Amino acid sequence: MRGRGLPVTIVHACLREGRGGSPTAVLAEAPLSDDERCRVPAVTGTSHAVFVSVHDSPPSGPVVSLRFFTAEGELPACGHGTVAALAFLAGRAGGREYRATFHAGGRVFSGWSVRGKTQVDAAFDPGPVALREPTAIERGLVLPAVGVTSGTLAPGTRVASVGRSRLLVPVATRSALAALDPDFERLRDACDRLGLLGCYAYSVPSATGRLAARMFAPSIGVAEDVANANSTACLAAHLAGRRDIDIAVDMGDSLGSPSTITATARHDASGPLIRLGGAATIARTIRLP
Repeated sequence: MRGRGLPVTIVHACLREGRGGSPTAVLAEAPLSDDERCRVPAVTGTSHAVFVSVHDSPPSGPVVSLRFFTAEGELPACGHGTVAALAFLAGRAGGREYRATFHAGGRVFSGWSVRGKTQVDAAFDPGPVALREPTAIERGLVLPAVGVTSGTLAPGTRVASVGRSRLLVPVATRSALAALDPDFERLRDACDRLGLLGCYAYSVPSATGRLAARMFAPSIGVAEDVANANSTACLAAHLAGRRDIDIAVDMGDSLGSPSTITATARHDASGPLIRLGGAATIARTIRLP
């Protein structure tokens, strides 16, 4: 790999009560090929890598380009990667508050953060969410591969997209969610055939909006994601319907890295406006071998 000695910041994104989170590699933009970018997650022991390029700083704040990679290729969007990038940029800027305009996957959106003593609280606009009913083929291929049965499935399965489509699958209880044991080869074949990013299974929300979720995405080289913020945005849009909601989604417990993502939906004439949030901390900086 070119760029020997390239510095990489490891950010734990979407912490739960100051611990856990999804380890994410964040790098300043560098002259690497896409194949080399795909190698960064494996080299750093992370699921995703985020490449950050700051273009300028007009009066409204910096303009920043983001590119997201897994071992399988580039993604048009990555929610926890955006949280990690905000923590990285806030740390580099040095002030208490940081706000920027982001360009990623052909979309322009805003993000902001506040630095505390031990972590950065970040939030951003994930953009509009497209929702539709799944087809019988989509349900028939994905649900058995994930291990969801008629006895554990709750009403409300949807296909949702914010960049790429994924299947949202509700299960009746947290214990049923924890017990899922997907056939990852079968799930990858199904998602590849259907053009899906993966399957986001979640428990029925409590009265206070708390729930748990697991994201299975072997097609992008991530069997199970520690935290998946964009799928949480999709879920918030689905649950919102015609009302405003606040949810907190716990992820990563099955992987030993507890994570939490928050999302709000507020309505105006155009529909629900989603905001995603997560806490992050900079763990360390390493150099690629």
